[in-house]
Amino acid sequence: MDLGLHQKVYVVTGATRGLGLASARELVAEGARVVLSGRTEQSVATAVDALGGPEHAHGVVADNGDPATADRLVGAARERFGRLDGVLVSVGGPGAGPVSQIEDDAWRGAFESVFLGALRIARAAAAALDEGGVIAFVLSGSVREPIPGLGISNGLRPGLAMAAKSLANELGPRGIRVIGLLPGRIDTDRLRELDALGGDPQAARDRAAATIPLGRYGRPEEFGRVAAFLLSPAASYLTGVMVPVDGGALHGL
Repeated sequence: MDLGLHQKVYVVTGATRGLGLASARELVAEGARVVLSGRTEQSVATAVDALGGPEHAHGVVADNGDPATADRLVGAARERFGRLDGVLVSVGGPGAGPVSQIEDDAWRGAFESVFLGALRIARAAAAALDEGGVIAFVLSGSVREPIPGLGISNGLRPGLAMAAKSLANELGPRGIRVIGLLPGRIDTDRLRELDALGGDPQAARDRAAATIPLGRYGRPEEFGRVAAFLLSPAASYLTGVMVPVDGGALHGL
């Protein structure tokens, strides 16, 4: 199936590693061009090279928590590639810990990057997109059920999902779609770091995999393919939905 991504242009934040990079890779493989962001010059340059160089990808050093980032990314897409067709808002997961022990500063920092930063980018994209545009958020399975030990994610992700759902209603009349992706245990550096917190990462991995109906962690490219489809014109009648990419791990419908 042709996804209709040839020469489309997408902003992908947090795209120097993990799910953001995996999504950018699949978009480029389908003929799209991407403006990617990351926090360091070196990581951004490495990601641009990995995606085939400046013909396919343009890098911007930026932090989602910076109020100037949203306009910078939208402007970079227009200046470098002459258009903007959508954004995928991805950001590194907030720190681990139970709600009862997380200090205020950790909540404030995560709110700025995970929640408010994502909404700023969505607002800037909404102002720039035409009919057929799409805004997608990389969220978490914590949108639907809490994940032990990830109190901040459990607190912020569901609210952002509801904001995305509201935004879908607001932008639908303009022909702009809004989507949420709910990754489960995808085999990224971030997940390996979480598995290592207890001191025995392999045991943690084995326990987690045993709870997944498919019996294994997902591969980043499996997530990236779903993201590329949802961002593409092939998914033109999908909006306001939260799509799990988790091997069946979520228990609810």
